[in-house]
Amino acid sequence: MFEKELKELLSANGADLIGFSCVKTSLPQELSKYPYAITIVRRLSRAVTDTIQGAPSMMYFQHYRITNTKLDLLALDAVSFIEKKGYLALPIAASQSTPDEKEEYKGLFPHKTGAVMSGLGFIGKSGVLITNKYGSFVRLATILTDMPLEPTGEIQTSKCGACNICRDACPAHAITGEEYIPGHPRKEIFDAKKCSEHMKTYKHIGRGAVCGICMSVCPFNKKRIPVEE
Repeated sequence: MFEKELKELLSANGADLIGFSCVKTSLPQELSKYPYAITIVRRLSRAVTDTIQGAPSMMYFQHYRITNTKLDLLALDAVSFIEKKGYLALPIAASQSTPDEKEEYKGLFPHKTGAVMSGLGFIGKSGVLITNKYGSFVRLATILTDMPLEPTGEIQTSKCGACNICRDACPAHAITGEEYIPGHPRKEIFDAKKCSEHMKTYKHIGRGAVCGICMSVCPFNKKRIPVEE
């Protein structure tokens, strides 16, 4: 009922892609009252991502941060809209990490879960979302809500195939080369701790909070592998 209005609002304010999904089967108990998700996507500048040449650049670090800020502001726009309609809305920040005794480097809710369930793309071997339109050059934010929303698409399976370019390029050796299977643990394809520890070596470009090498080498961004629209 509200999907069209939300899309128009978010698109007008700068969202590049918007997806809706029912995520009730993927939520922890404490979030179960928010069974629907809105995924907001902002594409990254191709000129900026081109500066990632074997290592992240200061330009990428700055662009990464401001893109996250823009996503969080878009999420606030959606929250305001939803609350005015009488529903609840919980924004999940673009860059998130919460302490978890069972699993380190885990967010409150994985942005990629909502994105995949809304049909916006698939999870590549690198553990990043690969969208149909912009490849992996994207950042995400999520709003969880009790506002009923019609899902925008179907779940896509991995299209990585035999490609292991991201695995071979990863300086942290955090990518196993296995294809992602929905429902399987993240560690089967990607070691988040190795990735995070390696990013600390880039403190000279700003707190060591980014890398982006796996994203920058993905053939989906260079159109070497066909992507279905």
